[in-house]
Amino acid sequence: MLKDFTPRLYQQTILNTAANNNTMVVLPTGMGKTAIALLLTAQRLTQYPNSKIILLAPTKPLCEQHQTTFRKHVNIEEEKIVLFTGSVTPEKREQLWKNAQIIISTPQGLENDTINNRINLKEVSLLIIDEAHHATGDYSYVWVAQQYDKHSPFSRILALTASPGSDLEKIKEICSNLKIEKIEIRTEDDPDVSPYIQPVKTNWVKVEFPPELKQIQTYLKTAIRTKLHTVQTLGYSQSSELTKGELLGLQTELQKKISSGEKDFEALKSISLTAEALKIEHALELLETQGLRPLYKYVHKLQSESLTSKIKAVKNLVQDENFKSAVHYIDELSSKELLHPKLSKLKELIAKEISSNRDARIIIFTQFRDSAEIITKELDFLNLKNHIFVGQAKKEGLGFSQKQQKEILDNFRNNQFNILVATSVAEEGLDIPKVDKVIFYEPIPSAIRSIQRRGRTGRLEKGEVTVLITSNTRDEAYRWSSFHKEKKMHRNLQELKQKFYLLSEQKQEPATLTNYMKQNSEPITTIIADHREKDNRVVKELIELNIPVKTAQLESADYVLSGHVGVELKHISDFVNSIIDGRLLDQMRQLKKNFPKSILILEGDEDIYSVRRIHPNAIRGMLASIALDFNIPIVHTKTPKETAAMLAIMAKREQEKDHTFSLHERKPHTIKDQQEFFVSSLPNIGIKTARTLLEHFTTIKSLINAQKEDLTKIDGIGDKTTDKLLELFESKYLKKE
Repeated sequence: MLKDFTPRLYQQTILNTAANNNTMVVLPTGMGKTAIALLLTAQRLTQYPNSKIILLAPTKPLCEQHQTTFRKHVNIEEEKIVLFTGSVTPEKREQLWKNAQIIISTPQGLENDTINNRINLKEVSLLIIDEAHHATGDYSYVWVAQQYDKHSPFSRILALTASPGSDLEKIKEICSNLKIEKIEIRTEDDPDVSPYIQPVKTNWVKVEFPPELKQIQTYLKTAIRTKLHTVQTLGYSQSSELTKGELLGLQTELQKKISSGEKDFEALKSISLTAEALKIEHALELLETQGLRPLYKYVHKLQSESLTSKIKAVKNLVQDENFKSAVHYIDELSSKELLHPKLSKLKELIAKEISSNRDARIIIFTQFRDSAEIITKELDFLNLKNHIFVGQAKKEGLGFSQKQQKEILDNFRNNQFNILVATSVAEEGLDIPKVDKVIFYEPIPSAIRSIQRRGRTGRLEKGEVTVLITSNTRDEAYRWSSFHKEKKMHRNLQELKQKFYLLSEQKQEPATLTNYMKQNSEPITTIIADHREKDNRVVKELIELNIPVKTAQLESADYVLSGHVGVELKHISDFVNSIIDGRLLDQMRQLKKNFPKSILILEGDEDIYSVRRIHPNAIRGMLASIALDFNIPIVHTKTPKETAAMLAIMAKREQEKDHTFSLHERKPHTIKDQQEFFVSSLPNIGIKTARTLLEHFTTIKSLINAQKEDLTKIDGIGDKTTDKLLELFESKYLKKE
């Protein structure tokens, strides 16, 4: 089934394992993880010729790259290798699924299609998870893999990554989440891989921290120490010298303590001081690793925020004497256009590389967009062809759509420019066959990201990696942190490989609730969830209970359980926040207006009176108003699992009584509402289009009698929708035999 493709020996060896077991493959970047996916795809389609293959990858550019590779090497019609991303409508994906044999998708879209039953995982013989190190927590990989393993009669999972991480527990979590049974790991030193490894030279280039910046460094370090000394005095820290990781850990512990109801003055003060320390920590990182310009921008942003922000940490920080002294020096030096020595060294390295090889292709990685912009401007001054490459999020106008990202990468591959200045968005999975040099503008303390960055070079020919380090700063600590984490990762993987067993728990007996739902009565028709709830764990828990869920755009309510019952779900923190911002009463009013039976579910185990600084009587008053004025019952649940169980029981009771359940969120009352209700129930017609149609034709009768040319004139009504409408209007009703 494969064409123009010759596998390497180690890829065939790994295939033998993957063909018989759910397997995680850990291979150095550029060593052909995708080739193993191709081999296993051919094997599964030969074994199950009528089945489908799904490949999941975290980004659209990576999915498009995989589609190109599979169309090039798999010997089936190109139209049967399809792409599912956010730019393809759900309806189109549902149609494509029917004839597709290989589906390449981002995980979030496929998760949504699974929830809405647009695809059938029972038809899938292989699930390939690319960049499998993402399969932790609530990332969509996890739930999709669990559903696939549960429903497919011939499931097989292949997980691919260059670096699953250094933490043994995280590696175990990934294996458990993806139902992994075997691990196949290869390093550059393995005898079956080493012949294919291109030499990559690594240079560690040190620059001296400018003495002019040391005074700012001293003030900022003193400010952090002062904050943490107070936290230590209050009994919440054992030291006034904490790393960034330790600070984040302390912040998490304090937030847990406050959420659990321990709302004492010392804890609240400590969490505010820790937040201040983290902001100063970020300023220090900018100073030491990036330079004065990004730092100037950051501290003045804090000063601006302090004028309007209600957050005490921001207000207190800008009033801190050490912080104000640091800002004074920053302002003084910024007028002198003092550049970080890394920038001069970077320009020197690039000029040297270009002088020896005019067509050399270089990727420069940096943590921060501000630094990326500064670097591109400096390269422009040297008349070097370069392009910045950042993610989609618009920050001060800078951000690229996935389509723009693809265009930039294509231009880089086609030598329209030869220097790519990139943030972390370029670290993962990009297929750029020939990169002569990769430059780290700063070391990063992550083994995964270091490996991903290095893997951009040395794929087909020898490569070179240069890491810029500022002496006596966190750059040096980050360098060694990454080095030790990478060594630890390989040790952990080898240990798991030698003594591997299925880490996931044994499949449990079906839940008591699931059995109850099946007992001697009509099944639940469906539960309607607002489309914004699709990422909520509640939806997934409902599906675990074998309850059909459909997402739709609801004007009010988060869940509709029958033609009469609407449910608003609020997490404890969101409930309190919605009291403060004034939206809660309006939501309750809309809920009561649209549903004869309205319910509010409060989810979470936090102390509702400790979430925000709001008087307890304000919360009690709101709870009383909802229960007495609106006559809306309030139900408390602790977890998404408990919420799903409650929704399931309520839906079952209601739908046994209400067999007229509709997918619309409410029964209309006025003629206008009834007209909108009727038209919006037609194929491919939402409420907005329904209103447009009614405004144009004025009556439903005129709409039904309309000709095709009349319908296609309307904005939002295409040929396909028109054909569906006419088919519906003109087809005879066939009585069920």
